[in-house]
Amino acid sequence: MAHYQLLHDWTVSPAEAIALQQQLRSQIRIEPLAEPPKTIAGCDISFNKFEETVYAGIVVLRLDTLETIEETGVISTAPFPYIPGLLSFREIPSLLQAWARLKTEPDVVMFDGHGTAHPRRIGIASHAGLFLNRPTFGCGKSVLVGKYNDPAPERGSWSPMTHYGEVIGAALRTKNKVNPVYVSPGHLIDLETAISLTLDCDGGYRIPEPTRRAHNLVNALRKGERPDLSA
Repeated sequence: MAHYQLLHDWTVSPAEAIALQQQLRSQIRIEPLAEPPKTIAGCDISFNKFEETVYAGIVVLRLDTLETIEETGVISTAPFPYIPGLLSFREIPSLLQAWARLKTEPDVVMFDGHGTAHPRRIGIASHAGLFLNRPTFGCGKSVLVGKYNDPAPERGSWSPMTHYGEVIGAALRTKNKVNPVYVSPGHLIDLETAISLTLDCDGGYRIPEPTRRAHNLVNALRKGERPDLSA
């Protein structure tokens, strides 16, 4: 079973959540990987609008072949309201439940969301990285904060995202002439490595394979097309 450390409780008020973010952000380490990863996990969450049921999924892939090694999904209830900038408090508890059911502990973890590209520099990828004590990064489909110049139209082109003069991530073109994705380090990884891994996980789509497969898994869970894999 994959392990994680419990750093704090999830039954907090929005004000307490912001204070926790301010406190935890000092523990985040942005640095190169110690060794090349062999496995990568993709994490995603799905909700029905106006409902508190959470569908969380994790898919583990081999990096060299992008073969799916393992997947796990959990259906649970969100402990926290929908508040932009605090989504990790709504989403991480279910992902930790899914993580605890993995037999494979992946070397690096990609989130459908953000790491340092967050108003307080602690998006879901950074916050969860502290719990998992694993290299984590975000690959979001939209911008939360930050400005950037449009990268060149070719796959692999990227431009830095900045917020208050600080580079917080990158707008990365994963396919020729498609909208970029927004990559940012979470914890125990740097931006250049996060960009490289995103490009390594190319399955021919705009969204890299780890989070694309996790997205498909949680949508199938939500529609009842897949059983609760935690059962």
